[in-house]
Amino acid sequence: MAKEFLKTYENAYLDRPQSSAIKYLTYGSKDLAFGPYGSYWKFMKKIVMSQLLNGTTLDMLVHVRQDEINRFIKSLSKKAKMGKAVDLGGELVMISNNIISRMLMSERCSENEDEAGEMKKLVSEITEIMGQFNVSDYIWILKNIDFQGFGRRSKNVRRRFDELVERIIKEHEVLRKNDGGEVKDLLSILLDVAEDETMEIKLTRENIKAFILDIFVAGTDTSAITIEWALAELINHPNIMKKVAEEIDQVVGKHRILQESDVPNLPYLQAIVRETLRLHSTGPMILRQSTENCIVGGYHIPANTTIFINVWALGRDPNHWENPLEFRPERFEQHNLDVRGQHFHMLPFGSGRRMCPGTSLAMQVIQTTLGAMIQCFDWKAGEDGNLTSVDMEEGVGITLPRANPLVCIPVARFDPIPL
Repeated sequence: MAKEFLKTYENAYLDRPQSSAIKYLTYGSKDLAFGPYGSYWKFMKKIVMSQLLNGTTLDMLVHVRQDEINRFIKSLSKKAKMGKAVDLGGELVMISNNIISRMLMSERCSENEDEAGEMKKLVSEITEIMGQFNVSDYIWILKNIDFQGFGRRSKNVRRRFDELVERIIKEHEVLRKNDGGEVKDLLSILLDVAEDETMEIKLTRENIKAFILDIFVAGTDTSAITIEWALAELINHPNIMKKVAEEIDQVVGKHRILQESDVPNLPYLQAIVRETLRLHSTGPMILRQSTENCIVGGYHIPANTTIFINVWALGRDPNHWENPLEFRPERFEQHNLDVRGQHFHMLPFGSGRRMCPGTSLAMQVIQTTLGAMIQCFDWKAGEDGNLTSVDMEEGVGITLPRANPLVCIPVARFDPIPL
């Protein structure tokens, strides 16, 4: 059925439903993730795929990602020497935030603690608001009543986000004038596009802000959550942790830190990430809205009907997966299933034209960061390091966070980065 909606009859299901909160937070649906399918959406998708997140741009910024991973490992090494417990969720959001921030606008969020804390808080609040059910969107008599306080919360969050991003864009514009407009990051590319008179569509300030919102929300929370779930599974399966650590030791060794270029030679690490995405997809639901009347699977589905494709359930379907609730990366060694929307029993990044455009970037960040964490540390669960397993309870939101923080003490296996 997922294939029917996302491939066979894709043309009728290219829109996404928009709650009043999503519409407001995305500057009137001016973003790529939720914007209606049409000429503007196609223009933005082309810019993203051809200039912002293409292979050339990602390669140009590989040093940024590696530098942030090195800083992250260095920070963890200090905590390991002190025997200090780490809230990995918070730490992983910080590194993801810094990677996205530097790729986007050449500055680290954590250089300014107030700004970093605010962005982290904003991303968390935005994903929570976007993922919650607003009764006023569905019951017409409550349409103009802020029954659950979503309107008030949305206005507060967008005002704070707008002030923060406006300040960043203005600083960036000043810097660009001083350095002659040299392209150093994604925001430079966006501002070039906005100033290009030959473009078929003129990018506005709100268009740029909506894209920044997309990349922070989609790139920060999801990557951090996936790495956190993967490490939790590895703590609960020490035999798998031992096997992947041995693979990394054999391929990379202990004289340098793992890099993106090593990942193609680490098939078991790749399998662990795919198995994590199967069980803990950070986009547990794919939402679409029909644009025309259509018959799918024998059912007549009118235009303007919201469709929910349960990615979480697809990844756990016993009709397609042997022992589906078991964490077993070996299944991906036996079957080379990718995550790019071609196998409809596993759709962590969606499928078709509205598939996540940041898939390559996400996989690079997740695999390299997780690999470095395994390479450099053993992980003892709990505040005192005495837990033999961790809980796997799920939280709420448009992504799929853990309900409870993953707190661990890192124990150095070796230290590849001098402090």
